[in-house]
Amino acid sequence: MSKLQNPVQMAVIGAAHGIKGELRVKTFTGDPLALADYGPLHAKDGRAFQILDIRPAGTVVVVRFKGVSDRNAAEALAGTELFVDRSVLPDDGEEDEFYHADLIGLEVKDDTGVIGRVVAVHNFGGGDILDVTLAGRKGVLIPFTQAAVPHVSIADGFVQVDPLAAGLAEDEETEAPGGSGFDPKGRPRGPKDAGGNR
Repeated sequence: MSKLQNPVQMAVIGAAHGIKGELRVKTFTGDPLALADYGPLHAKDGRAFQILDIRPAGTVVVVRFKGVSDRNAAEALAGTELFVDRSVLPDDGEEDEFYHADLIGLEVKDDTGVIGRVVAVHNFGGGDILDVTLAGRKGVLIPFTQAAVPHVSIADGFVQVDPLAAGLAEDEETEAPGGSGFDPKGRPRGPKDAGGNR
């Protein structure tokens, strides 16, 4: 089995479920049961997995794969990431929906021109974040919001960023006169009887 040209992670195998080779699988699809609709799933090492049966189980699905018939075989697969090639995924999403795989590699532009490239897309629970390598600097993280990234053109190969909303530029209006905005004499000290240095 050859490796996928443009792999997109669809799921990760969790713990064994029961003694007949079933597995708990965490899916990254809109509908967890749709995992079976994408055809064979592939591991990083090229192994293919065909879904024989799938059913919901709380926040995961329970899957029976072809060739996995006992608990020992199922336990050996725990932690295996499952992928499909990008070409099998539909392109009929809404206008502001994108596959992470399509965003990686896009140029990042602002009003001055190209400033970097998207190297990864992360989601740590608070929304998608673009990991961008800027020309001449280390990578920065930009929130993938309408304010910070107002325009995405997959066909033209770029994302447009608003430097202020993306955190790449300072807002001159919010900076206090005198530089850092910290005034040690202006901060509250607490009551006199608390022992503060007055």
